[in-house]
Amino acid sequence: MYNTALRIVKDSHWAEDIMQESFLKAFTKLDTFKGEVTFGAWLKKIVVNHSLDNYKKINKNALDPLENLLYKVPDTEDNEEEQKLDFQQLKLQKVVSVIQSLKENYRIALTLLYIEGYDQEEISEIMGITPGNTRTIISRAKESLLKKLKE
Repeated sequence: MYNTALRIVKDSHWAEDIMQESFLKAFTKLDTFKGEVTFGAWLKKIVVNHSLDNYKKINKNALDPLENLLYKVPDTEDNEEEQKLDFQQLKLQKVVSVIQSLKENYRIALTLLYIEGYDQEEISEIMGITPGNTRTIISRAKESLLKKLKE
């Protein structure tokens, strides 16, 4: 849940606060949990919604906590398989770095889609926009991501 909050708010201290507040909110609202989805999914939705609500309060010029999202690539050895894994990790770091540099709504939409695993309908509910707008934002975000990755 901490990583979910961190990917949205991009600040470790805020993510910790949001996670604690979300757990507290879930605990106090436990009687509203109907069991229609797993408890983890219900809690994750609370964390995502609380993260998005609090994102506007954060200094948008804060440093990117990219090093908190992915572990650092270890020194490569002569082992070919180890080098292959390092190369894959570097590509993953590049993609995450580029996602973090996108416009706010693009970054949030792609994070919810690819990292958190929400579908477009759920993303439209979370972001408070129409399904049509969600499709447009995701499409434009993908285009922007691909353009930046090619640079």
